[in-house]
Amino acid sequence: MKRPVPRSSALAAGLLAVALSTGCATGPNADPRDPLEPFNRSVYSFNEGLDRAVFKPVAEVYNEVLPSPVRTGVRNFFNNLADAWTGVNALLQGRGQAAAESLFRVQLNTLFGIGGLIDIASDADIPRHREDFGKTLGHWGVPSGPYLVLPVLGPSTVRETAALPVDLWGNPVSHVNDRGVRYGMYGLGLIHTRAQLLRVGNVLEEAALDKYSFTRDAYLQLRGATDYDGNIDDPSAPEQ
Repeated sequence: MKRPVPRSSALAAGLLAVALSTGCATGPNADPRDPLEPFNRSVYSFNEGLDRAVFKPVAEVYNEVLPSPVRTGVRNFFNNLADAWTGVNALLQGRGQAAAESLFRVQLNTLFGIGGLIDIASDADIPRHREDFGKTLGHWGVPSGPYLVLPVLGPSTVRETAALPVDLWGNPVSHVNDRGVRYGMYGLGLIHTRAQLLRVGNVLEEAALDKYSFTRDAYLQLRGATDYDGNIDDPSAPEQ
């Protein structure tokens, strides 16, 4: 099997080097959590332009063309894959119950939910957890570091960016041998995720005076909460 971890590691290292070489934000209004704000805002603007030109239109077509039951099946499939990596990270954090519940979800949904297309585990009231290697590093005491915006991927921190290669390796999709199928699954997951955020994006457009600051604060609050209590359950959002 081909595992693209080395290439991803080089990408993450390159992004960090570029960010850290960029001038830091200064002045009385500078946010101490975001010393790389000039760099981050430039990447954020790039992502916004790319989203307007490509991702948002494709996501809108995706929602219009595919009926809700199909989109639900796609969501359940990718959630099932995520549950497997969540189980591993919960084990690494010493959270036995969350690990057992996550891995049992995978077994139940894979065997009886047509490969994860049907979320039987949630119907059986087995809770879903969301863990990744960035949270595991936080559990081990690694500080999050400065806020960092990544091209295409969006909000992150230095710690989360450093964890990306491991999270990529832990994604079952990365171990699919057929390159066309593998990239097709990555693309489908990306489009589906963007489609689920359409409504949130519209609200953000209307409500936020500074979308960059709003997005940064919301992301850091979420990741900060997970650092303190070790987990935030992620109930499935309703389909749009």
